[in-house]
Amino acid sequence: MIIERALLATPAELGEAVAARLAARAQEPLTVALTGGSAAKLVHPPLARAGVDWARVTLFFGDERAVPPDHADSNFRLARETLLDAAGVPAARVHRMRGEAADLAAAAREYEALLPPALDIVLLGMGPDGHVCSLFPGHALLGERARLVGVVEDSPKPPPRRLSLTMPALAAAREVWFVLAGADKAAPARALADPASELPGPQVARAATTRVFLDRAAGE
Repeated sequence: MIIERALLATPAELGEAVAARLAARAQEPLTVALTGGSAAKLVHPPLARAGVDWARVTLFFGDERAVPPDHADSNFRLARETLLDAAGVPAARVHRMRGEAADLAAAAREYEALLPPALDIVLLGMGPDGHVCSLFPGHALLGERARLVGVVEDSPKPPPRRLSLTMPALAAAREVWFVLAGADKAAPARALADPASELPGPQVARAATTRVFLDRAAGE
């Protein structure tokens, strides 16, 4: 259920607004799942400057590609370069997905065991196709109803193998925050409010307490 829709003028203002809201919430212990991709690049730098007491925050990830943590495709590497190192986040406060594991199913089970019963905040970008984390339209993992972390062997976007939070994990979160910028996100942003949409993003928005942050291009 969408409880807030915040429209910002520019991508930079969008990133600052999300970072400021998250920093304000971090006055108390907080569990947060980080997003990757363009949304992370918007939010992480201002969040690194926000003066968060990282001893109060535990960070998780929404998804990860099946690559080593120093690989260019790694969401962990992106977080390290844009947030973790700059902010001095203690390593003990960061739980990364082991995308490099030979046995991804075992890595998924290990990560599920680390998750709290409900994440406080899940940050989500959304692709032009409506995918969130590594839950793609029409993919079998979108129908998972028991496991909190799943394996994708055949992602329509490279690389094909991934780990991802599932719909049960996203629906259980206390809040889900969509971070959407750019004209290519306008159509999926509109779909978030469509009760008939079967795209992954709208399914999450119907299942969870949801806030949507958009720049002008995505909000048109």
